[in-house]
Amino acid sequence: MLEHASDGDRGGRRDPTGRRISADSHVGEVDATYAEIDPKYRDVRPRAVYKPERGGAIFTIPNLPLAEGVPMGLVCTAGRPPERFGEPVRWEDLHPACWDGQERLKILDEERVAAEIVYPSMGMVLCNHPDIDYRGACFDAYNRWLEGFCDPDRERLVGLPQVNLRTVEEGIAELVRAKEGGWKGVMLSGNAAFEDYDHPDYDPFWEACVDLGLPVSFHILTTRGDLGDHQRGHKIIQHLITIRGNQDLMAMLIFGGVFERHPKLRVVCVEADAGWVPHFKYRMDHTFERHRHWQGYGTITRPPSHYFDENVYVTFQDDYSVELALPGMNAERVLWATDFPHSDGTYPRSDEVCRELASRMSDDDARRILYDNTALLYGLTVD
Repeated sequence: MLEHASDGDRGGRRDPTGRRISADSHVGEVDATYAEIDPKYRDVRPRAVYKPERGGAIFTIPNLPLAEGVPMGLVCTAGRPPERFGEPVRWEDLHPACWDGQERLKILDEERVAAEIVYPSMGMVLCNHPDIDYRGACFDAYNRWLEGFCDPDRERLVGLPQVNLRTVEEGIAELVRAKEGGWKGVMLSGNAAFEDYDHPDYDPFWEACVDLGLPVSFHILTTRGDLGDHQRGHKIIQHLITIRGNQDLMAMLIFGGVFERHPKLRVVCVEADAGWVPHFKYRMDHTFERHRHWQGYGTITRPPSHYFDENVYVTFQDDYSVELALPGMNAERVLWATDFPHSDGTYPRSDEVCRELASRMSDDDARRILYDNTALLYGLTVD
């Protein structure tokens, strides 16, 4: 079991508890992840292949802009410095903790992390696939594979299954299966199958999430447009806009009255950082106060910021601007994460990052953000 850091200084930085849970970590899928897909799609399933001219280890997914292959050397960067991102890599050069649960537990111990919430990598890309039936078959295969990844210790490796939500009835059935399977939350695509998620037709689904006690996660890069090149300036700007899809989703849920109708619904805005929240809340309230009258808007009864503070959780890794933003946020809705094994992640510096974060906050806020909030959200009792 993980040995916790003691109170006091280590490397000149204070950490009040040494207890951490990552609210957002990832697997790195391998060929076996989608091997047991519905036979109808076996010949066109996502595949792990090796193409030196495309970056070495890549994943191919038919009928996507990235169909020629997603370089895994850019996805699973754990253990390599930034100046080597993008270099061709072999599958055997990637960190085995990407796909092996036993190896991942070693990383958790090394990084002094008690548990982590586990998301996909290629599964995020698949959220943008235009064929919702194909997408669902991939999600089902991934969910089965995820069980094996988490089986070494499902109290510490807390996977979230992907829900396709092709219809509300099917979506509710997927929620029931997730609950019966012992999962503690679910992940949705940012792209709704019909209408949008604030449409009243989705209300039975949201109510089922509440009744079953399953938080709903929306991860960056799962919304149409998140994966395309930015159209103004250098393509590096794309890395600045990846959070905008999630911001739009949160605003849509709030202004669309989803939280008004389902006040106990819990939604997690994943990997979009957190320092922007106070201004986003201000801008929503400003819009509500100035423009709802002439637009004839009357969907919600309270300022939008109230719903954000009560219903929306945000995750971040090393967004140190959180120190300045906390006075304008609900600290009980802010969750720290490692993002292992991705390029924005904190590995192998998670312990150092947590100590730096803790040194910039009150002890109470540090305890909440590094451990308590995620433990309470998912009902975790790891220590």
